[in-house]
Amino acid sequence: MNNLFDINGNVTVITGGTGVLGRAIAKYLALNGAKVIILGRKEDVGNKIALDICAEGGVCEFMKTDVMDAAVVKKNCEDILAKYGRIDTLLNAAGGNMPGATIPPDKSFFDLQVDQFQTVLNLNLTGTVIPTQVFLEPMVKQGKGSIINFSSMAAFRPMTRVAGYAAAKAGISNFTAFMATECAKKFGEGIRVNAIAPGFFLTEQNRSLLTNPDGTYTQRGQDVIRQTPFGRMGEPEELCGTIHYLMSDASKFVTGTVAVVDGGFNVFAM
Repeated sequence: MNNLFDINGNVTVITGGTGVLGRAIAKYLALNGAKVIILGRKEDVGNKIALDICAEGGVCEFMKTDVMDAAVVKKNCEDILAKYGRIDTLLNAAGGNMPGATIPPDKSFFDLQVDQFQTVLNLNLTGTVIPTQVFLEPMVKQGKGSIINFSSMAAFRPMTRVAGYAAAKAGISNFTAFMATECAKKFGEGIRVNAIAPGFFLTEQNRSLLTNPDGTYTQRGQDVIRQTPFGRMGEPEELCGTIHYLMSDASKFVTGTVAVVDGGFNVFAM
């Protein structure tokens, strides 16, 4: 019987792959046989990640991109197809937040900066739509492909502070469901669109919000731990198994779902 989890030779594109989560996922997938292309803005960081992965025996390279510029993303796609001949998996991991799109405890909704709110929506939501539109095309031509978007705990419940980010991630979950149906109905069952919703993991984006300089938890960090039945933050590598599943034939009949990896955060009631 075939190994349903076999991803050997799978050509995998990861947008936003230079972050803490992206680089851990890229390394895991490459060392399990996937051919990984990291797309990001930080050229020096991306090239180092790719070199380190290759030094350990994986196949990985970095390409500079701008997920908000369709022409740049299309050029990335053309270059990948010229080298590898196909694209099997797209991980839309690009995203981020801005201070003006948040509402801290000492401010109110009237302090929200609409321009930064819009930027956060664009980066997270439109920055997922554009790569999806570009990389879906070769998947449709080859009759098979898996797209995995990055949602968030903030998509499930209206968390305090992160107004723009939460709105964008709720949009990601909705877009995932929409595209699952759109692709299946118009392009066949070979194209699957799912999302992963990480719980709380320490990244460059949230580290100062969740931890103090000495490594102890801030009040918000303590609130997260109290809400998480596992009683801890997640480790980046703990996302890899779910992503592996969603990109492999083990999830061949799975589309339109948001897979939660959160240590129980989303189900804890009191």
